[in-house]
Amino acid sequence: MGTYGSSYGTQTCQVFRSKYVVPEIKKLELGKIYHIYNRGINGENLFREERNYAHFLQLYYRHLFPKAETYAYCLLKNHFHLLIYLKTDEEIVRDIKPDRSDNGLPTRISSDLSGLGHVEHLLTRPPSQAFSNLFNAYTKSFNIAYDRTGALFERPFRRIEVYTPAYFHKLVIYIHQNPQQHGFVDDFRDWKYSSYRALVSDKETRLSRSKLLKQFDGVAGFLELHNALIDLDFE
Repeated sequence: MGTYGSSYGTQTCQVFRSKYVVPEIKKLELGKIYHIYNRGINGENLFREERNYAHFLQLYYRHLFPKAETYAYCLLKNHFHLLIYLKTDEEIVRDIKPDRSDNGLPTRISSDLSGLGHVEHLLTRPPSQAFSNLFNAYTKSFNIAYDRTGALFERPFRRIEVYTPAYFHKLVIYIHQNPQQHGFVDDFRDWKYSSYRALVSDKETRLSRSKLLKQFDGVAGFLELHNALIDLDFE
């Protein structure tokens, strides 16, 4: 699990509301936890049909999985939320070269590096470049599919450092409850395009599930804290 900063500083924001103060866009730093969020330019939908959600996640893991641990996410029609930890260079190298057991077989699955080049490429490119590659790749395929041109995502994408464990807990819940807060479903547990179901499942996942659930003292604590709806106000 990543480390938390000492205070909130001056970063305040109400996400995608009519009145909000945009947080200062600071350089992403390795070894820190971030809330990453963005929306379609001019409020345009990012996801028009079910296959769009799957394609975005496929590209996300291709470009970000080697560089980040993912704790939670939610994809909605015109915006998305991610809660991630940006790995240090040492952690990237460690995860690319999996540990070996006595019989020579890997004891954990290495990152999928297809199309991403060698280790030096990962270490020299800033994390913001990985997000840029993700957005550009998705925009290109989206534009081809729907015969459109131009940018799809607002720039720059928003990022807020997560400073405290209490804020981390609230943010996880807020991200998962977002579809219900926006009226897409009556119960956020029914929304298919978030990390909630994978986190309470025992199926294989690329999410950092064990680290996330440890912060909630297990699945029972995770489920209990999600029962109360919250409206996370960044002001």
